[in-house]
This record gives sequence, C-alpha cells and structure tokens, in this order.
Amino acid sequence: MMQTAPVRTGWSRRVHAWFLAYCGVCYERMVADRKASLLGELHGDILEIGPGAGPNLSYYSSDCRWVGVEPNPYMYPYLRKAAERRGLQIEIRNGLAEKLPAADSSMGTVVSTLVLCSVDDPAATLGEVLRVLRPGGRFLFIEHVAAPRGTPLRRIQEIIRPLWKRVADGCHPDRETWATITNAGFDEVHYDHFRLPLGPVGPQIAGYAVK
Repeated sequence: MMQTAPVRTGWSRRVHAWFLAYCGVCYERMVADRKASLLGELHGDILEIGPGAGPNLSYYSSDCRWVGVEPNPYMYPYLRKAAERRGLQIEIRNGLAEKLPAADSSMGTVVSTLVLCSVDDPAATLGEVLRVLRPGGRFLFIEHVAAPRGTPLRRIQEIIRPLWKRVADGCHPDRETWATITNAGFDEVHYDHFRLPLGPVGPQIAGYAVK
C-alpha cells in the first residue's frame, strides 16, 4: 500500500506555498543558467522530489513523463497552473522523500532542488533515490548548504537553525549536503560549490550523481 505524507493544514504550509509561488522569482533568476544546463536536455521518466510551486517545469521538454512527489497539498494548484503554461502532462503524488511512491528502477532521472535541506532524513532520501533510479540513471540537484566550518557564516547558520526550521517548513541552513550525497552509494558524483547573495542560505551546490 502506498504510504502518504501526513497532511498538515496549518498556516505555515499555506504561507510556504504562496511564498514559493510568488516570492521565489529572484532566486530563480539567479540560478536560471544552472538550471537550464542541468535540466534542459532531459527526456523520458523524471521524478522530482518536492517540486513546490513548479519552477523547474519550465525547463523540461514536452516529451518527458514527469512525476512530482509533493507532501504539501497547497502546492498542487500552483503545480497544475505551471504545467498548463508549459503544456506538460504531469502526475502529482502525495508522499515522503524518505519513502518515495515509485517502483524500484522505474525512473531515468530524479531531480531535487532546495529539498534536501528540509527532509527529515537526507540519507534515507538518497537511498530512495538510488532505489527508484534505473542503472545508469542520474540524480540532479541544486541545494543550499552549510558554509565552511569555522567561518562566521557557519556559526550564524547554526545559531539561527531552530527558528529557521520553524518559519521555513523544516529547512536546515547548515547541512553538509555534498558529503551526504558523496557517501550515499552512487557510482559517480559531480558538483560545484557556488555562492549567491542570500545571507545564511547563500552557499549552494549544483551537480549530478549517477547510479
């Protein structure tokens, strides 16, 4: 039986959905070139974890078969509108990143952008990514990450973490996500560190891993 995510209908989920839909434009402009390079040539079966309001849908080709696993039901209307604008047929599944509602070796690509910061168990999530990917399949990611250890920004990230998690739907500003991906069991991992003018979530990585 498919496991579904617990539906939290509080104000934070509504606000978070609205914020991603209408206030993420600045961030999307900053990473547009990276996303176009990472996502622009994808075809076939694509599973996106936590697609939010659907900013990545504008990069996918019309012949892809896209499945989004999104635990926040308030995101669904935004996703459907984004798909209509792009002319894409999409399937939205309610579920958890730690137990993806998809069969073993069923996907050619899994995509995660600004997701691994907020899942409860990043290692379990990546284990699920490996499970659903076909051999040779790719995991594509853009994530904000921890600043280098010992830096003032890293200390700020650690101090604000409890409050940040409460107001940003579980987001951790200080996860060393690159290490978690590297240690997950992929055959290849490639990524770059870069910095955006976004304060405690300015440090970012972008790249791909191959099963």
